[in-house]
Amino acid sequence: MFDKRVYGSLIVMILTVYAIRVLPFLIFRKEIKNKWVRSFLHYVPYVTLAVMTFPAILTAASSVWAGGAALVTGIAVALLGGDLFVVAISTCVAVFLTEMVIL
Repeated sequence: MFDKRVYGSLIVMILTVYAIRVLPFLIFRKEIKNKWVRSFLHYVPYVTLAVMTFPAILTAASSVWAGGAALVTGIAVALLGGDLFVVAISTCVAVFLTEMVIL
């Protein structure tokens, strides 16, 4: 039913995920005291989230311009102290108004 390549791909994926989860425990047995490494590891989750989210912001709307307007609006409202709900509503309004102007 399945091709041998499917099983091979599954085994490679399983080993990759397992290695990513187990290798840090095997390599870093002691507490990390280097300030640079600690700060680097501190920002990894934020950078990963940004890398996954940024392309989706630009391509979620029907035009890249509307996505860009939402991105700029969201950053501005967040920097001005808006909470998550205010940022979400303002970006939706920005996309709506931008697409009304474009279309």
